[in-house]
Amino acid sequence: MAIPSFVDRVKLQVSAGNGGNGCTSIRREKFKPLGGPDGGNGGNGGSVILRVEPGLTTLVEFHRGSQRRADNGKQGQGVFRNGANAEDIILLVPAGTVVTDVNTGEQLADLSEENAELVVAQGGRGGLGNAALATPARKAPGFALLGEMGESRTIQLELKAVADVGLVGFPSAGKSSLIAAVSRARPKIADYPFTTLVPHLGVVTRGDVTFTIADVPGLIEGASEGKGLGHDFLRHIERCRAIVHVIDCATYEPGRDPLSDLEVIEKELTAYLGTDDRPRMVALNKVDIPDAAELAELVKPDIASKGWPVFEISTKTGNGLKELTYAMAALVAQQRSLAPPEPGKRIVIRPKQVSADQEFSVEKITGAEGEFSWRIRGTKPERWVQQTDFSNTEAIGYLADRFVRIGIENELLAQGAQAGDEVLIGTGENPVIFDFAPQIESEAELLARRGEDQRLIELRPAAQRRRIKDAEYHAAKAEEAELDG
Repeated sequence: MAIPSFVDRVKLQVSAGNGGNGCTSIRREKFKPLGGPDGGNGGNGGSVILRVEPGLTTLVEFHRGSQRRADNGKQGQGVFRNGANAEDIILLVPAGTVVTDVNTGEQLADLSEENAELVVAQGGRGGLGNAALATPARKAPGFALLGEMGESRTIQLELKAVADVGLVGFPSAGKSSLIAAVSRARPKIADYPFTTLVPHLGVVTRGDVTFTIADVPGLIEGASEGKGLGHDFLRHIERCRAIVHVIDCATYEPGRDPLSDLEVIEKELTAYLGTDDRPRMVALNKVDIPDAAELAELVKPDIASKGWPVFEISTKTGNGLKELTYAMAALVAQQRSLAPPEPGKRIVIRPKQVSADQEFSVEKITGAEGEFSWRIRGTKPERWVQQTDFSNTEAIGYLADRFVRIGIENELLAQGAQAGDEVLIGTGENPVIFDFAPQIESEAELLARRGEDQRLIELRPAAQRRRIKDAEYHAAKAEEAELDG
């Protein structure tokens, strides 16, 4: 099956790479078998990035390969060796590409500036190794953080051609012939309707102004409602700075004349674009035919009464094309001065914050039989859950400490949560579920700090061990005195 030369709408599955896991390792040296943690961090997963490439005019590159996936980051290793970051995938798209999330219908970006970039799927961050997790209170963590999952989404790419001047008119009015006559573009030209099946772009230079023109094929009455081919290409007129009506003054079709053709096309543009104040120009084509020249002279005053410049042209002989294109150049220069182009920028899609002053939210969920549970949402809690190795009790304890630090436990208690209540973290079909177990203050002797490796304590000199024990004893007594008030 032949691949089409022009594609202006595709669906694409993009998946970023996962971050590499951090490493849990203890440094071993001669005469010092337990020298401390030295596990390296995992590498970041590759992102999927859309980048506007000047010169591209089609999305045909994605017509067949509808999936793009970046590589995962490498896992951290011992001796403080960090895992390698994965390479990003750069997908080149034409200027004027609109990116939409298929599942939510949300428009993610409108890539109309040259060299603009969109990180459409962010690579997962690598997990920290136990060396990076070590603190004065946690000298030898027996765990590391897992790498985060890379983002994955289905997007639609829709091209809305970026052209300075849009040529509109009935089929066979001479739009393609006009582009061929004033630029180096060579579209297929014939004298039957719907010869042009795809929009064409041409580049024109007049004086010190260089501008692009595009034809919008297939416009007929009812195109905005889906008739003919025009409904597929009307979107390409949205970005044009000016519109030029190309009117066929030599048509022999019954019921058609230049004024009625102009009225029909304007009606379709209004139905699609709404109230539009973009400047218009009118080119009365095929005046090399005597009857067409007479008709053009007859209707020219009526069209000029609308306030639109009118030009009599012939794409076959070149008559009037110089005046028309210089007028186009002057109009484009005027429009550009009103809205100068913005420089390309990099856009990153980030999760929406819960609120401006809160890192998480707690929601009470009531079941059908009256039982209830709690759902926690927030960028940090959901990311921390991804990073946790639930087969490691020390890692689970570290996660609980992080939740306490940002106030999740206090918020659950304030809203009436009881020990043993079911708590869900995250959205989607597979949230993490655990039973609520608030920290219980007790006078039990503190045997070891969380994250402390008892083997390292036993290898320390006796005097250092005594100082540590004394410090822990006094800290416990101070805490006890504070609780007693």
